[in-house]
Amino acid sequence: MHPELLKIPFTELTVKSYGFMMVVGFLTAIYIVRRLSKRMGHDPEHITNVAIYSLITGIIGARIFYVVHYWDNFKDSPIEVFSVWKGGLELLGGVISAILMIIIYLWVKKLPIRRYLDILAIGLMIALAFGRIGCLLNGCCHGKPCSQPWAITFPYASIAYASQIYADPARNRVEPYFTLPDEFYRNYFDQDGQTRRLLLDDYHLTLEQRHKLIMLKKYRSLPVHPTQIYSSIKGLLIAMVLYLFWKRGVKAHEGLIPYRRIYKAGTTSALMLILYGPARFLIEFFRDGNPYEIWHLTISQIMGAGLFVLGLFLMLIFTLVKDSEYLPEK
Repeated sequence: MHPELLKIPFTELTVKSYGFMMVVGFLTAIYIVRRLSKRMGHDPEHITNVAIYSLITGIIGARIFYVVHYWDNFKDSPIEVFSVWKGGLELLGGVISAILMIIIYLWVKKLPIRRYLDILAIGLMIALAFGRIGCLLNGCCHGKPCSQPWAITFPYASIAYASQIYADPARNRVEPYFTLPDEFYRNYFDQDGQTRRLLLDDYHLTLEQRHKLIMLKKYRSLPVHPTQIYSSIKGLLIAMVLYLFWKRGVKAHEGLIPYRRIYKAGTTSALMLILYGPARFLIEFFRDGNPYEIWHLTISQIMGAGLFVLGLFLMLIFTLVKDSEYLPEK
């Protein structure tokens, strides 16, 4: 866990690991997608333009999703909504916002939407893989406690640690995973006059307190599933499957292998939704943080199921429509 990479000299601003990894993923995705676009006779400049617009929109969307999801943290100070440099982005919101911007851009420019979406889908999964490494460095999107040999721990006062020392009614957890002595908390009164307990951060602990934590074997969180790594691997595997599928589609249209309806324009992007939706749904069972919404499911699971159904619907539609989008651009 390393949420801040460095501090900008002569300022109080820092470079966040999460944002840095998002940018690395973005640049890597652009590089790969531009190479794929040349293979299909696309103008690479369109890829660059749509990527820049989708990055900006994605950041805004990721922030909006985070604020809506954790509105209780902002309702007392709404101006904090704009303090993006303090962290607080939700990747799924960024992905959805970016996809919408991509579609709008391609439609306005009168470009073949399905054909562009196919190669952008590959880049999106690569960017996702880098973004989840950013989640690991930031300490967010953590997993449930487990005893697997590959489990990881997070330091005192981290997001994972703090989640384990409190009950979580939103996840039907009435008791914390473990408790600490009262000296490790501070009390304060909120606007409603209710007493709340906040965990003292690491910088406010005395040497005696640190030693006591070590003796209690509670200076780090309980071992948890490395769900950020699971998600990163998921993104890379889906990207690889999409690339192989897209490549066979190109060969089919070039007459190098037998043609099938499944290789029509747009089917690669539909396949991305079919694969991503269930994978996101399953990983949520190992995560520990998102509140349950309905049917004992989190919002990410509900959206994952929706993306899967949407992918099946689009796959059916794309295999039935004409395939003129594979003609070279003029």
